[in-house]
Amino acid sequence: MKLYDLHPEAKIGNNVTISNFTTIYDDVVIGDNTWIGPNVTIFPGARIGKNCKIFPGSVIAAIPQDLKFNGEYTTVEIGDDNVIRECCTINRGTSASGKTVIGNNNLIMAYVHVAHDCVVGNNCVFANNTTLAGHIIVGDWVVLGGKTAILQFVHIGSHVITMGGSLVNKDIPPFVKAGRYPISFAGVNALGLQRRGFSPQEINNIQDIYRILYQKGLIVSHAVELIKEQYGNTDEGKIVLSFIGNANTGLMKGYTYMSRNHDPEA
Repeated sequence: MKLYDLHPEAKIGNNVTISNFTTIYDDVVIGDNTWIGPNVTIFPGARIGKNCKIFPGSVIAAIPQDLKFNGEYTTVEIGDDNVIRECCTINRGTSASGKTVIGNNNLIMAYVHVAHDCVVGNNCVFANNTTLAGHIIVGDWVVLGGKTAILQFVHIGSHVITMGGSLVNKDIPPFVKAGRYPISFAGVNALGLQRRGFSPQEINNIQDIYRILYQKGLIVSHAVELIKEQYGNTDEGKIVLSFIGNANTGLMKGYTYMSRNHDPEA
């Protein structure tokens, strides 16, 4: 006896488990070997890959919580091997981009919200109660601490880790740790980079690049010129310079006197 509601026009792959009291609407695609827990709601426009696990109470592909949304056709595209824990909400896109995208092999913990038109990379971990506003871009291997809240249009580079409770209103460049209030540079994510196979020389280059950017007291344009001169031919330098050149909401600042005044642990 089936105790779930599956629309006949939904496209369900092989060996998909749909648990009791789950509702799956039309215009939904679910890949092979995916497990859908009880009390999940999957609305039209959802595209879910293979080997995913979606836990109870999650809502996938609900319409955006955005006043500019006018009923246009949009989607949510979720890749393979993702774990989406209890009560997560992942909204469809708007006419701005047409879709919200989640890559592969991400762990999205309980009560995370991913809003319209976000793009999330691969191998990320979003801890409990993390909230992404609209139009956010998150790179690969990003770890967001619990209750991190990110303002719309912010970009977060790959291999970033944020402190729990961070309020992110500026772009965070790749390879770094970020925390405090206002959001500030807190060092290079050296341990994470080691775990992912970066060589000592690559990590040293990254540390030197961020010394130039954040610890020499230079304005960003002068720091960029110095990074180009000294590290412009390295892969690490190219990645950082490209990110800075495309910063969308302004770059996260260094750890300043103002940051210390707002940090109860300073």
